[in-house]
Amino acid sequence: MNSSESSPTAAARTASGPRFHRSHYVLGIAALIVIAVVATYLTRPAAAAETSAAHAPTGPKVTVAAVEERLFVDQRELLGRVEAKESVEIRPRVSGHIEEVRLQAGQQVNAGDILFVIDPRWYQAQLDLTSAQVESAKIRVAIAGREARRSEGLLAEHAISVEEADVRSTRLAEARAELLAAEAQLATARLDLQHTEVRAPISGQVSRATVTAGNLVSGAPGAATLLTTIVSTGDIFVYADVDEATVLSFNRIQREGRLVLENGHVPVDMALSDETGFPHHGYVESSDNRLDPQTGTLVVRLVFSNADGRLVPGLSAKVRLPVSAPQKALLVSERAIGTDQSQKFVLTVADDNTVGYRAVKLGPLVDGQRIVRDGLHAGERIIVNGLQRARPGMTVVAEYAPAKPVPTGSTKVALK
Repeated sequence: MNSSESSPTAAARTASGPRFHRSHYVLGIAALIVIAVVATYLTRPAAAAETSAAHAPTGPKVTVAAVEERLFVDQRELLGRVEAKESVEIRPRVSGHIEEVRLQAGQQVNAGDILFVIDPRWYQAQLDLTSAQVESAKIRVAIAGREARRSEGLLAEHAISVEEADVRSTRLAEARAELLAAEAQLATARLDLQHTEVRAPISGQVSRATVTAGNLVSGAPGAATLLTTIVSTGDIFVYADVDEATVLSFNRIQREGRLVLENGHVPVDMALSDETGFPHHGYVESSDNRLDPQTGTLVVRLVFSNADGRLVPGLSAKVRLPVSAPQKALLVSERAIGTDQSQKFVLTVADDNTVGYRAVKLGPLVDGQRIVRDGLHAGERIIVNGLQRARPGMTVVAEYAPAKPVPTGSTKVALK
């Protein structure tokens, strides 16, 4: 009986044993799959980072900028000198002692203002004397006139001779001539008296007085005493000597009608010796009609505004005269230019960040940038910072420099 009862139990264990192990196997396989999926998701960012790092550009970091293209007007830089539009040396027209000085050094005066007073008493006396001479001459004319009129009737009655009648007529003519001479002397005396008040002939800024009250001054022509000077204010002239080559270039573009005008005038720029750039703007007013054969230059006169009075007559100045029509030119930063012995070059960066070598021909400098005559094209990327870290053929990490505002219109450039 024991044997019969134990047989089914053993059979049951025998039947359930393989099924039990199979289920555990399936569960283990599923757990492994879950672990693998979770591990895949956990390791994916690291793998992506490794892949991105593997494809990231390598090499030194440099700053690049695109080659700019702008319109330029070539200008010739000249030396000039500042002169007032009007300048007068104040000298007396009559001699005498200075009685009064009515000016302050550097003050503004108007035309007609009295600057000096010369002792007028001598000239007043002369005026009185000539006035009396005129009155005396008028009396003689009146007497001679009456005698001449009476002689006509007496001659008709044969009371006087023809010779006596002619003498009376001549006496009248002489009296009239003496009257004219006396009136001329009176006019001269009146002018001399007026000239004892030395007046400003123009409006402007007066210099200091070279004489003081009590001094004797001369009004003799060619030897008159210098009292002071006056220069006009407002617009001012600048005279510049233009060389022959510049004159020819300027005349050529003017004949061809390619010269840019402003308000009908040729624009020019000017700077004083202590100024950077060319902050003063004016125009060409006139020029001489021939070149100086000794210097080979032509003098041109330029007009500039001087509202603030900074342009003092006698100062030296630099001026720029246009010698070309507006034309396109390429600009690069001065920092991008390297020197290879006697040759200038820039380093370019291609689309694949590979560095290239370009020999360039340079033009003048303007606003910290250099004009490139040959060797580059507009839009190309060039290294402006990190030039010493890059070599031709090397791969670099390029970063763009901050963009600068591009000026509108044409830029004026001085030819060196």
